[in-house]
Amino acid sequence: MTADRMKDAAKAQAGAAAAAEVCDGMLVGLGTGSTAVHAIHALGQRVADGLVIRAVATSRASEVLARGLGIAMLDFADVPRVDLTIDGADEIDGRFYAVKGAGGAMLREKLVAAASDRMVVVADSSKYVVAIGKAPVPVEILPFARASLLAALGEGATLRLNGDQPYVTDNGNWIADCRLDLDDPVKTAAWLDALPGALGHGLFLREVDATYIADGTVVSRLERVDLSR
Repeated sequence: MTADRMKDAAKAQAGAAAAAEVCDGMLVGLGTGSTAVHAIHALGQRVADGLVIRAVATSRASEVLARGLGIAMLDFADVPRVDLTIDGADEIDGRFYAVKGAGGAMLREKLVAAASDRMVVVADSSKYVVAIGKAPVPVEILPFARASLLAALGEGATLRLNGDQPYVTDNGNWIADCRLDLDDPVKTAAWLDALPGALGHGLFLREVDATYIADGTVVSRLERVDLSR
């Protein structure tokens, strides 16, 4: 088996383990990205086997996939609370600090996570790091303020492209992928939160309650001790 296939198999195992947390009657948040896809497929199989749930999606792509698998979908705009959200991460460390947004949906992902009683992250072992900081931090920016925001975000910020055009999020905005100092992630997140025109970012510092990390054929579940999020 190639390295890519091994990594994909690990993601599938982690996604299935997280999907096992879902119980009848739950309202589930569905994340975005390659690992979240595996969790959605696992949930779709459980629904086919008789599990009764409803779900909201953090992206149009996840919604289309979930509907195709027979999962009953709701519009998040009409949903005040979510029981459990399952999502992936670009990086996550032992403090349960995560970087998300390679799939371009971090703003919607954070909104759904904030409305969730519980959020679990699924990942293969390559995403579990000593401390976040190697992956770029995506920042969703208002196109109107592109030049001023890129200047404020510094030399390490580059506009994400789709071909030769700016990548457009489901919200109609653009993304800057930023190399930021994460020696103090809380301070950096607060700075980004206060930056006019920066609509959301990929630093998830309080949202994650548990992780499912797959290393080979072994899936480890790590639970956050500090539940004050």
